[in-house]
Amino acid sequence: MSTYLFILKSEMPAAITGFMSTEISGKWFEDGVTLLILVTLIVVLPLALLPKIGFLGYTSSLAFIFMLFFTVVVVVKKWSIPCPLPVNSTVSLSLNTSECTPQMFVISSKSAYAVPTMAFSFLCHTAVLPIYCELHRPTKQRMQSVANVSIFLSFVVYLISALFGYLTFYTHVESELLLGYDTYLPRDVVVMVVRLAILLAVLFTVPLIHFPARKSLLMLCRGEREFSWLSHSLSCFFVLTLVLLLAIFIPDIRNVFGVVGSTTSTCLLFVYPGMFFFENQLRANQISQFSRGSVSDGDWSGCGFAEPMCHHCLLGSRSLTFDIIIVGCIAEVVSSTHPPLKRKLILQVTRQAETLF
Repeated sequence: MSTYLFILKSEMPAAITGFMSTEISGKWFEDGVTLLILVTLIVVLPLALLPKIGFLGYTSSLAFIFMLFFTVVVVVKKWSIPCPLPVNSTVSLSLNTSECTPQMFVISSKSAYAVPTMAFSFLCHTAVLPIYCELHRPTKQRMQSVANVSIFLSFVVYLISALFGYLTFYTHVESELLLGYDTYLPRDVVVMVVRLAILLAVLFTVPLIHFPARKSLLMLCRGEREFSWLSHSLSCFFVLTLVLLLAIFIPDIRNVFGVVGSTTSTCLLFVYPGMFFFENQLRANQISQFSRGSVSDGDWSGCGFAEPMCHHCLLGSRSLTFDIIIVGCIAEVVSSTHPPLKRKLILQVTRQAETLF
């Protein structure tokens, strides 16, 4: 979240002053920190306080439309800036036409930022469980379809905007692409509008990222207790305050992407999914073996056979998990008097449980 807030802090003053007179200076809206605090309190906080993630789907759709607009503008503006780039009073560039030849691979000291930045760009894993909870008839196949469509659309938008951004500035691409247009197309109305659209897209993304962070904090502190507006609000304020302070005091956006992308993003993208997959496979094998009689009753005594599935309450399938526990308890009760009935009950539970894996 701090990365998105950092973008707001660095881009908002330029976006607002771009629509103002050039004679205006020293105003409060030129301070990125002040603007960041205001939009956090006025826009981000009310959306972050929502108890369900479903409503944020509308704001996320608007954010994606804004990103499409940004991509279209990047493509169109490629033919508005000549190559070699013109020399002006603020930038000293050579007129060597060889700079206008695209290169397939460019290795430099900045290349180290590329991989973690790309990893961060596709980091949507934290919102998977909350979205799964609110799907209509949630299943693994439905969630997989949602993930496939979302990542594919993001990949297309990222690829097109990055490709034409590079073909516009070549080796002179800024770490923030929109800053390059200000140098050669000062006070361009379309660029100013697209900057505002990007800021709105980033602004609407913050509550979506905040939701799983707040949910995780509540689960660690309160477990499965009943919903409380007090705990909900306190955790929301705590998380927002923490990320807001990080965004205020971090000087360069590359530092944010570099650290977060190389640590948290890498774990969420590559490490944790593999760990969860192997753990779920182990549990699925245990349930399958038990349904065939390969595991002794003592291994699942006291309704304990259903315990491995209790963790999947996080997925929102509380009714299914409850059915599994009840059927498991009945199976333990009738195991000594009617083994065939027990086998039938376990087979039913196994079929239900397999939908979770």
